[in-house]
Amino acid sequence: MTHRVNDIPLPVWLPESGSGPGIVLIQEIFGLDSYLQGVAADLAARGYVVAIPELFHRFQPGWVGEHDEAGVQRSMEVVQGLDFPQAVRDVVASVQYLRELPEVTGGVGVFGFCLGGTLAFNAAAVSDPDTAVSFYGSGVPDQIGKLEQITCPIIFHFGTEDEFIPGYQKVVDASDAHEGAEVHLQPAGHAFHNHLGHFHDKAAADRAWDLTTAFLDRTLPVGSAIV
Repeated sequence: MTHRVNDIPLPVWLPESGSGPGIVLIQEIFGLDSYLQGVAADLAARGYVVAIPELFHRFQPGWVGEHDEAGVQRSMEVVQGLDFPQAVRDVVASVQYLRELPEVTGGVGVFGFCLGGTLAFNAAAVSDPDTAVSFYGSGVPDQIGKLEQITCPIIFHFGTEDEFIPGYQKVVDASDAHEGAEVHLQPAGHAFHNHLGHFHDKAAADRAWDLTTAFLDRTLPVGSAIV
């Protein structure tokens, strides 16, 4: 089912129960590809109402990038059209929209990968989600001063071999001094959770996913434990 917020499509996945806490899932540069839709389905299977704002809709509607070299290059070109502050506003508006849906019966969190990891972090800094998950957000280290604005629990994931985010230690250091923030490092490269990309590391992905679902169980509980 697709809703709209800020005039962009907002596809929504419902759990089997029909209701639960909400999660705004935020895309990488590849758009709403099968990987991201699979993550949405996994979270819905855990009892969450999941929405993905189509952030590229204003300038590249329906964009889905391939994960080969040419596809990555094209996706990098497409993302140059993104108005980042507007994208943050779109994420915040999606959180507010989910809170008003009758199917959403608990809090609402933000959850993003790569570009989405940076957007989730920024949305948590300027608004009030109930929890936040940021996977290898490349913009986070240089923006880490915003962490002091975040009042909800937040979990960060980075790969120690990530050539695109050499400054992840800034996030580790800042999180050590910030109540409610935690950082987990995996011996992997960038985008290690995405099984469609060449950086995928299944062991690292599985460990990070287990840490994330345990974090969500604590900070955005469905109500009863879901295995």
